[in-house]
Amino acid sequence: MANKSIRIGVDLGGTKIEAVALADDGRVLSRRRVATPRGDYDGTLGAIVGLVERIEAELGEKGTVGIGIPGMISPATDLVKNANSTALIGRALDLDLRQALGREIRIANDANCFAISEAADGAGTGAEVVFGVIVGTGTGGGIVVRGEVLTGPNAIAGEWGHNPLPWPRPEELPGPECYCGKRGCIETFLSGPGLARDYLKTTGESLDPPEIVALAARGDKAAEACVERYEDRMARGLAHVINILDPDIIVLGGGMSNIERLYTNVPKLWGRYVFSDRVDTRLVPPRHGESSGVRGAAWLWPPR
Repeated sequence: MANKSIRIGVDLGGTKIEAVALADDGRVLSRRRVATPRGDYDGTLGAIVGLVERIEAELGEKGTVGIGIPGMISPATDLVKNANSTALIGRALDLDLRQALGREIRIANDANCFAISEAADGAGTGAEVVFGVIVGTGTGGGIVVRGEVLTGPNAIAGEWGHNPLPWPRPEELPGPECYCGKRGCIETFLSGPGLARDYLKTTGESLDPPEIVALAARGDKAAEACVERYEDRMARGLAHVINILDPDIIVLGGGMSNIERLYTNVPKLWGRYVFSDRVDTRLVPPRHGESSGVRGAAWLWPPR
């Protein structure tokens, strides 16, 4: 039987798999990571099991296991759907890991895990409604209301990244192709690759997002225009969320959350799109940074 005093969280990412063990008070007791066996489902299973076993051997006891994945388990089939790590799609990940680990586990979308972490003991602590956003290689969202994550009957609550960019400009239509099969998804504009694509399209030069932001900070006009377009697109995307959900706080995560100017500039812009006389929603960085996802996976088993 798993010991409820330690909670093991696993964050299954596209490039790395990270695992932590948390105590009841949120202290990290152990942390390990390995490279993700890309495109290798069986290798991924083995890597997750190995991380859990090594942590439990180190701590000398078994714990609960929660796992954040870049997709979700379909309530209709019990198989993985909507994963940008396509090797997971159509797989019985829940069943396979339960059998491999010999216990019950809990699996949630990685953006939901991020939102849970920041609502539990992060930047959203004490807020009634938290919208957690991951803007990195992909773009996703999670909703926590009064400490409980919303999943919905289709397990897609918070799937913000696969809606069309609101109030599109003529030059933004029909939008870039998305892996989901549609065009113009928010993800294609606000992910890290989306910013890089926009810069390449307007300058012919291929740069990573940190390089573009650094160029903008040095006064480069093309880079500054690119980042300003990104900020306006984020303002439109988040205004759509505010109009529907009206969250107390929006927490940004993922690699793009490291762009400090977003927290000042985006709230200055979103007022023109939000259907209200003023906007009290706050936009904040994550308290736990890159650790939020894996911590949230551990918190899928709440303290007892």
